[in-house]
Amino acid sequence: AGAEYLHVVDLEGAKTGGTPNLPIIQALAASSGLRIQVGGGIRKEKVAAEYLSAGVERIIIGTAAVTQPGFIQTLTDRYGEAVAVGLDVRQEKVAIKGWTETTTLDLFDVCQQMETIGVRTVICTDIAKDGAMAGINQTLYLRLSRETNLQVIASGGISTMEDILALRDMQIFGATRACSPKAVSRPWLR
Repeated sequence: AGAEYLHVVDLEGAKTGGTPNLPIIQALAASSGLRIQVGGGIRKEKVAAEYLSAGVERIIIGTAAVTQPGFIQTLTDRYGEAVAVGLDVRQEKVAIKGWTETTTLDLFDVCQQMETIGVRTVICTDIAKDGAMAGINQTLYLRLSRETNLQVIASGGISTMEDILALRDMQIFGATRACSPKAVSRPWLR
């Protein structure tokens, strides 16, 4: 269908900070024909290196990017564009720890900080829209497109081709949409 990337979130890894699904992710990278980007629990450089050595093209750092700017700086210095930052937002404030805490940090201030560090790509999820199938937050993504020099991947609310076309027209770099494992055919895992 034209997709180039597969966006994977290791929810078990997010809980443990490890790589419990590394063999599955490695199989996806080796046989799917897609570039894999993985997030979920990457809190140590060792974990980042394991994923990148397994054939993952891009790792996504969420909470640790906000709470440990030295960590994201180290990763960006070492791995460059293979590092992306996941920014989950609630009313333009960054949320962390699996959306359980909303900080007082402004999304656009954090984006500026990430640019200064050398981050090139952010995956921005509008929490209010995620899973609602009610369309995207066009105001948010248009502002990100205009006010940052980041490659923004939109997440949250994408439910129609019109949403994707609107993001393209805003010059948003990419889009990701969650889908249930039951809805995905996985012949490469057989």
